[in-house]
Amino acid sequence: MKALVIEDETNIVEAISLIFQLRWPEMEVASTPLGKEGITMVETESPDVVLLDINLPDISGFQVLSEIRRFSDVPVIIITIRLEETDKVRGLELGADDYVAKPFSHLELLARVKAVLRRHGLVTVEGAEPFSSGGLRIDFAQRKIFLHNKEVKLTPIEYQLLYHLARSADQSISSSTLVHKIWGEDYPGAAESLKVHMRHLREKIEEDPANTKLILTEHGRGYRLVKGEK
Repeated sequence: MKALVIEDETNIVEAISLIFQLRWPEMEVASTPLGKEGITMVETESPDVVLLDINLPDISGFQVLSEIRRFSDVPVIIITIRLEETDKVRGLELGADDYVAKPFSHLELLARVKAVLRRHGLVTVEGAEPFSSGGLRIDFAQRKIFLHNKEVKLTPIEYQLLYHLARSADQSISSSTLVHKIWGEDYPGAAESLKVHMRHLREKIEEDPANTKLILTEHGRGYRLVKGEK
């Protein structure tokens, strides 16, 4: 996994790097002190989580967040000394997943990162066996999807959808539950957005998206991933 730290204070970057080195060595850490470069790195480096400072030397962290949300749904945790409620609200409204004030406890930051990733279905499920149904196989540890032994590339949201459906295989999950698990809360247009992402997911894993066999829509109940033969 990879974390991108967009922060201009060297001591903060070093502290975060040390936290992961000691407590989560599998997490690779990349960093930049500049907001504009951070936006580019989100696109080119595909991090699993972004730790973003608000007070950057070139552009505001809020602007960075707004630009990131134009093309990516990567989890973003804001880290800043600004404690005003209006700043927190603004950050969350722009799409931040969490907000941590400096100075912060190292263990608290690590717990918050894991909580955000878990909410997005991006934390390895300890001891979880790969999921198989027909030609579909999900390797939770590697977060990789295979269809008839060929890897399928999913967007983060598509993976989250499939992850939550697979973790509750053969059980219906309501649209509102999926929205809450992925975006954290319902919002205007959430139901339609869910349908769009679900359609894209089906186009990638269903042999015939017009006649779905893996992900079923159960009217009045939600969606269900069929757990068929391995």
